[in-house]
Amino acid sequence: MDTSSWLHPRDELVATMDRIYRYHMTTTSGGNLSILDADGSIWITPSRVDKGSLRPADVVRVGADGKPEGLHPPSSEFPFHREIYKRRPDIKAIVHAHPGALVAFSIVRKLPETRVQTNAYALCGKIAYAAYACPGSQELGDKIAEAFAAGADCVMLENHGVVIGGSDLADAFQRFETLEFVAQTVIKASSLGSLRTLPADVLASQAVPDYAVLEPAAPGNREKELRTQVCEFAQRSYRKRLMISTAGAISARIDKSQFVITPRRRDRLDSQPSGLVRATKNACEAGKRPSRTARLHALIYEANPEIGVVISAQPMHASAFCMANAEFCTRTIPESYLVLGDAPKTPFACIVNDAEALAARMSLKTCPVLLIENEGALIVGRTLLEAFDRLEVLEATAEALLLSRPLGQLVPMPDDALTELRRAFGLE
Repeated sequence: MDTSSWLHPRDELVATMDRIYRYHMTTTSGGNLSILDADGSIWITPSRVDKGSLRPADVVRVGADGKPEGLHPPSSEFPFHREIYKRRPDIKAIVHAHPGALVAFSIVRKLPETRVQTNAYALCGKIAYAAYACPGSQELGDKIAEAFAAGADCVMLENHGVVIGGSDLADAFQRFETLEFVAQTVIKASSLGSLRTLPADVLASQAVPDYAVLEPAAPGNREKELRTQVCEFAQRSYRKRLMISTAGAISARIDKSQFVITPRRRDRLDSQPSGLVRATKNACEAGKRPSRTARLHALIYEANPEIGVVISAQPMHASAFCMANAEFCTRTIPESYLVLGDAPKTPFACIVNDAEALAARMSLKTCPVLLIENEGALIVGRTLLEAFDRLEVLEATAEALLLSRPLGQLVPMPDDALTELRRAFGLE
């Protein structure tokens, strides 16, 4: 939500609540958001107003003197918002909601394991628990604020939900969405087998490539068209929950050495053509930061002239297979095998430091999809539609495999059926 600083707090709160509600991370009556204004007042969502039809006029302003202004009373849980702001001056926005996976953790008194992905671990920060107290009470406010004062950025509430703080509302939302994604994925991965976590030295490293400044150039019509298409597919990927706001990258080749790619730490749903980054293997547009995967994408293009698009993504069900010691089988239905190939899984490799080794694995013919343990999927295609289709089929296949487990033993397609498919579709 990169335009948040240009929005009035009322509009920002409504837009964020709309996204949380739309993507099933809260209910009509559950959750509340707030923003601490520079004048010390707090803008907060109201009490007893439908989250699915919230309007800017419904948002309440509570002045620094404690007096509320608005059409409704402030959220009944205003006390803990106020206490957090008092004890953590660096926090300027708060998200509280009851998303399904985080509630599941709260009712079994466990913390979600973020060491399964470098991005999630870095973004979510320290997670703590706050003991149960009645919603809306000063006691609950004190318990939550104490956890934040001790350095937590995400606080799980026993038998309740989660409270997350951020430097602004976009920061708090991205942390919230990422933690719920991890919780959902860990639950699914746990049904597959033992969970694989990353060692401390890997988690402590967030390598980012260095780039020279690319010579300025007016975009041609091909680049303009590709920028529009990349944004459309990035937004579509988000709406289909194949990406979240903080994770996933799409690039498209402009010519032999140049490509456009989604930027680093920018909301995928708000992707705009002007915000994409034109890059080569060693340089990018001045003043912009490409995705950390940019050099990896460049190496794939360099070795494969026929590849026009590269996608790096962490869709939930496919990521569960990347986090668990479980085989991913594409021999389920003809579409899965034809579109994905074997989709092999490789041990964890850093998308920056190990870019050469990962790029060497990719091929339209022999390996269009690669699963990377504790990282996600790497996908290539000739066109954006072809690569996106692979991403969709990958996630649909992973979901079907997970859904089949309670039903019985997987019966993969036999070798003779696969041979027939390869011949019929010219893959021999």
